[in-house]
Amino acid sequence: MVEAKGVRQVGYFDSIGGGQVVVERGFAYIAHMKAPHGTSVVDVRDPKNPKLVASVEIPPEIHSHKVRVGNGLMLVNHERMTDEPGGVAGGLAIYDIASPAAPKLIHKWETPDKGVHRFDFDGRYFYGSASQEGYLGTITMILDLADPARPREAGRWHMPGQWTAGGETPDWKGTQHRCHHPLRFGDRLYVSYWHGGFVILDISDMARPKRLSGLDWSPPFTCPTHSAVLVPFPLQGRRVALVADEDVNKIGVGPPAFLWLVDVTDETRPVPFSSFQLDHLGDKEQPPMTGCHQPVEKITSTEVPVAWFANGLRVVDIAKPHAPREVAHFVPDTPEGSRRVSSNDVFVDDRGLIYLIDRVRGLHILERA
Repeated sequence: MVEAKGVRQVGYFDSIGGGQVVVERGFAYIAHMKAPHGTSVVDVRDPKNPKLVASVEIPPEIHSHKVRVGNGLMLVNHERMTDEPGGVAGGLAIYDIASPAAPKLIHKWETPDKGVHRFDFDGRYFYGSASQEGYLGTITMILDLADPARPREAGRWHMPGQWTAGGETPDWKGTQHRCHHPLRFGDRLYVSYWHGGFVILDISDMARPKRLSGLDWSPPFTCPTHSAVLVPFPLQGRRVALVADEDVNKIGVGPPAFLWLVDVTDETRPVPFSSFQLDHLGDKEQPPMTGCHQPVEKITSTEVPVAWFANGLRVVDIAKPHAPREVAHFVPDTPEGSRRVSSNDVFVDDRGLIYLIDRVRGLHILERA
């Protein structure tokens, strides 16, 4: 049974489970969790009656759960889900979407090993987590797509310890410290680094990204860092970033993942000063994918929609940053094929409509009541 407060449903699309949804010019682009479903394009110009207009399939060994669009291009990740040699390479697929109903593959940028996990795209440059020869885990890669048929590396950055081919030795287990999700804000990249916390990179010279600072609270907190999103306006005179931990892959016993508020007024010394958790979760141990996943990545007001896995959509008011509070929520019906809701991603379009994708099934189109 749907549980809602301050949010109402405008439309619904019976989508195969998705990892990300973005909307541009009245079309929703949905990246799916499992092959053969790659990417769907859905006409949402009438949000009450969304209609599928195109779909892209992928081979069984590929995971293509992230999508970005801009400047007439659609970018989707290709991440290998097998360690067996051979087969389809991981990387980044670049499509022409001059006609959203007919995506045309322009080029696939291939990488060794796993491929690309998450990424940002500003219409020209790709900022992503990608595997590269000689490095342990994914690193931060910047590609120039001025000519999308010939992507050119514009820069890269890795956490010291990742470049094993260069003689570096990590002080963490396996690939616990790896690039997860870069997000661009002006000439800065806010890069989540999984159990390595997050870092702020100066990319005013893209060929030489420079680390300005970082924070890592795992341990003592047990969940990895999913994303760091800069609030594009001051809060009570301070610059603030929202940092979301993801409620998976814990390194011990601990509470569900939090949403953190970090003061970055002095970006060389970020200071966490408050956090948000659902009241009914508290500090009790919960099954994975109960707590936080990620906030909307383009914040437009002090009311921030957040995908909260089994607890659906939570709208968190950060107007008083020392005391963030929930002002609305929407928990969909449990989708067919799932034991509970698994809200994975949220997007807000230029009409203020909220798009909530479930990683098992269903896209809900919502608005604030």
